[in-house]
Amino acid sequence: MTSAPAEPIRLKEGRFARLEAIEWWDPSLIRNARILVVGAGALGNEIIKNFALLGVGHVAVVDMDRVELSNLCRSVLFRESDEGSPKAECAARAATGIYPEMDIRPIVGNVMADVGLGWFRWAQVVVAALDNREARVFVNSSCARVGRPWIDGGIDVLSGIVRGFHPPSTACYECTMSEVDWQLLNKRRSCSLLARRAIENRGTPTTPTTASIVGAIQAQEAIKLLHGMDPLLGRGFVFEGAGHNSYAVSYSVNPDCGWHDAPGEVVALPDFRSDTLLRKIWEEAGRRLGGLDALDLVRELVERMDCPACGTGEPVFRSLEKVHEDEALCPGCGKERVPRFIHSITEGSQLLGRSAQQVGLPSWDIVMARRGERVLAFELAGDNPYEKTVETTR
Repeated sequence: MTSAPAEPIRLKEGRFARLEAIEWWDPSLIRNARILVVGAGALGNEIIKNFALLGVGHVAVVDMDRVELSNLCRSVLFRESDEGSPKAECAARAATGIYPEMDIRPIVGNVMADVGLGWFRWAQVVVAALDNREARVFVNSSCARVGRPWIDGGIDVLSGIVRGFHPPSTACYECTMSEVDWQLLNKRRSCSLLARRAIENRGTPTTPTTASIVGAIQAQEAIKLLHGMDPLLGRGFVFEGAGHNSYAVSYSVNPDCGWHDAPGEVVALPDFRSDTLLRKIWEEAGRRLGGLDALDLVRELVERMDCPACGTGEPVFRSLEKVHEDEALCPGCGKERVPRFIHSITEGSQLLGRSAQQVGLPSWDIVMARRGERVLAFELAGDNPYEKTVETTR
């Protein structure tokens, strides 16, 4: 009597077995990685999806918009049932559906108004999926202030570009801007509030195929950076999908660019939060610097909206991006009002009696203290949502 043939031994592979077969792959680096993704549209969807597939452990995703029906043809993480919901939350939920162990935190807001620089300092790398110059300039300056590299991506129908920046050692985003770019940016900045809002509401034509390619390259560059390989820093890759004439580019440091000194010292203050009075921050800064000239803010905050026609005005204390269209018009005479900005706070200012939050700063932000030529940055680390804060000094 012959025995039945033995069943073949089946060895079950782990989730990331094919990645771990890569000679240089370090699972612990990916599992412990901290990445800030700015933008959760078509390009951001692809980036977040790839990080979930790769097993990235910690991601924060920023977006101010809500899902619309027109997003569904180019955004892999959204469904019809998501219509009207915040993109950041929908993308985060879908990413955990792909990889349940991912710690992904949605930030529903404008990166220029609602994202403190503590998030940039928390991240090992920032990956941006933006569609306007002004937001890119802010991300660039934020990364430069805290010494973090960032990977930029852009798409336009069948073409796209991926670029990496890590000033001061490489060219930064501002180094790549032409005179025309600056003219367009300055023209936008000089526009009235109503005109700026009209520009912001214009859509950008995109395709899911180009978003897939460019987002994959961005995610791959971030993975290379985490592994200490040679990513696109100070360089770029232009994808040309119409004729497949893609090519690499290199960028030179602009000697007139202001982001190429070594980042200044950042001190995390775990007992200071966005509800801490600026007077207390002033006193701490003065103690450490032996006196103080000013507290400098890293974003445009509107103190008042004034009407030049009838001479009236009212306090606002919000980022310009958070001032609504209807606030641009004077309730008395109907004429357009002009914003008055806060850039620095000096001794004797009544603003020292307000908290950082009360003058319009977001949670987990950084305030720059200045005495003479010395600048010391203070991270309001009491807002840090994670159990363990980043290092207290750098």
